Amino acid sequence: MEIASTLTTLLSSKPFFVAAIITALCLLLALHAIRSLLFPYLRTPKLDRRYSSAFAKKVCNCVCSCNGGYGNPDSVVTGAPYVNGGTEEMVEKASVAVAERLTGASMMEQLVPEITTHALSYLDYPSLCRLSMTNSLMRKAANDDNAWKALYHKDFTLEQDSVTPANGWKAYYAATRAIVNINAEFFNIIKERSLQAMSHFWLNADYVKCVHASGEHFSGGAKSSVSFPRYNAVIQSWQLAFNWEHGVNFQVREVRARVLTEMAWVTMKTFVDVDSGPFNVTNIYEFHNGRWYMVHHHSSVMLIDGDVEEQILHA
Repeated sequence: MEIASTLTTLLSSKPFFVAAIITALCLLLALHAIRSLLFPYLRTPKLDRRYSSAFAKKVCNCVCSCNGGYGNPDSVVTGAPYVNGGTEEMVEKASVAVAERLTGASMMEQLVPEITTHALSYLDYPSLCRLSMTNSLMRKAANDDNAWKALYHKDFTLEQDSVTPANGWKAYYAATRAIVNINAEFFNIIKERSLQAMSHFWLNADYVKCVHASGEHFSGGAKSSVSFPRYNAVIQSWQLAFNWEHGVNFQVREVRARVLTEMAWVTMKTFVDVDSGPFNVTNIYEFHNGRWYMVHHHSSVMLIDGDVEEQILHA
């Protein structure tokens, strides 16, 4: 009876009741803190979103995108680790990717120009032209002057390295390619023995010259008419050459071309199936009315070592 009366007295006292409530609240808060630390997956969705957002702001080194715009990359904390064990190296890679998106720079633009030129040097003429038609970036890379200079040296000659073309190496490559194709057409006319095509190939002028391998020299005269054009002697010399009983099969090698604004010359070696041996050939062209015309042809027998000594003795 005494114990019951004592408890009744204690519970009826106001200070004891307040202390009991405070103690119970402390216990509840302690239990909630322990549960949050040991069992984080038991958080409510609302608290979890709030916690994740706050945690990401502290440890994530990514540049956030808010309302469709990129954040400030300068606000990245470079020293904080990632939640999944990432390091500062991952932060640098992410920063490079973000900077690339912000500036519009691609991997191709970030290459050293020498590396880009070296890579493009493996392309041939059609591939380089097709590459320039893909997009603006590839067009800029494919139009690089050093790339066309490297392609010129690969396709034509290593000579003329000190030449500085007035319109750049791309235009110079195109002009050289055109004159080389025209020079190949000259030899096709000889194989076909077409006097009409040869007449259209030469410039109708009184200063044209033609020296055949036989040593005979032909030049355009002063006469000019429909029946006797100014280059009549040159064309007649080709008519005699085409009247040979047997055609000539030859190979053209070591073609070298030099192209100026209105003049070009091509040197080469021709190997034929006759007893006279290989020949040194020089062709000179002039540009008139939008096309190239031949104005000079010189062919001579190539001397070998024994022939050189014989020529010296005769001299």
